[in-house]
Amino acid sequence: MRHLLDVDDLTAGELAEILTLSRQPEPPAVLAGAGVALIFEKPSNRTRNATEMAVVALGGHPISIRGEEIGLGVRESVADVTRVLAGYHRVVGARVNDHRTLEEMASLDVVPVVNLLSDRSHPCQALADLLTLDEHWGGLKGRTVAWVGDGNNVARSLVHGCARAGTAVRLASPAGHQLDEQSVATAREAGGDVFVTTDPAEAVAGADAVCTDVWVSMGQEAEGGARLAAFEGYQVDEALMDRAAPGAVFLHCLPAHRGQEVSAGVIDGPASLVWRQAANRMHAARGLFLWLAGEQMPASAVRQTRVQ
Repeated sequence: MRHLLDVDDLTAGELAEILTLSRQPEPPAVLAGAGVALIFEKPSNRTRNATEMAVVALGGHPISIRGEEIGLGVRESVADVTRVLAGYHRVVGARVNDHRTLEEMASLDVVPVVNLLSDRSHPCQALADLLTLDEHWGGLKGRTVAWVGDGNNVARSLVHGCARAGTAVRLASPAGHQLDEQSVATAREAGGDVFVTTDPAEAVAGADAVCTDVWVSMGQEAEGGARLAAFEGYQVDEALMDRAAPGAVFLHCLPAHRGQEVSAGVIDGPASLVWRQAANRMHAARGLFLWLAGEQMPASAVRQTRVQ
């Protein structure tokens, strides 16, 4: 049984297949008559809308569940919740506080588990990012993406995705906020071209795309003052974009704070692909669910997972 807890669960070929499936204008109804459970321990705008509509497009019935409704690991064990949901649903997606929750769910192998965001990674966002760039460029190989800002879960998944797509990555983060060495090493072992620096200008120079994220994510509010000070000088503004390659584009996973990690002139300017990127969250999720359905059983015989 296949799960997607991070992009490095995929081979380069599988990633390419998901991106291809994401572009299907009229996908087959592989989830007809089936449910998909979507658990949200953290609030969501793009993730909930994107995944619910992706399931509907494949003929399925999405059910979004708030974290407090099931109390993973508190009201009921993670294992028990997973086994119960497997009796109702074809896929379980979860947006969780702790990545270990997803690992426990997937270890049971009773239903495909999809990471809708964890403290460690955000694979669905990376799929949407790569889909957006692939559509814009007409191919990913040989391109260079610069990441300016926090070496966080979004950065980790993007690096792993780029490693499989043949896209070089340059990461610029202040000391103490860089992507962990193991994640960088894992991407390089997969063939990734990853360069790490503390200088945004060095990372962006000649890059084909510039990406960033908020400096203070959900759950980090208490660190807000210290983080804003640490990231001073890391704003993606017009001057920084001018260092990128001619025609370079800008990506942001949203929500955005204009005047902090990005200037209004960049995110609302002609280089921005942010709104296309946000819409592609739905298309990428659809491609992922379509791929999972094909991996689990023949498309002509999709049925609800049976719990032994």
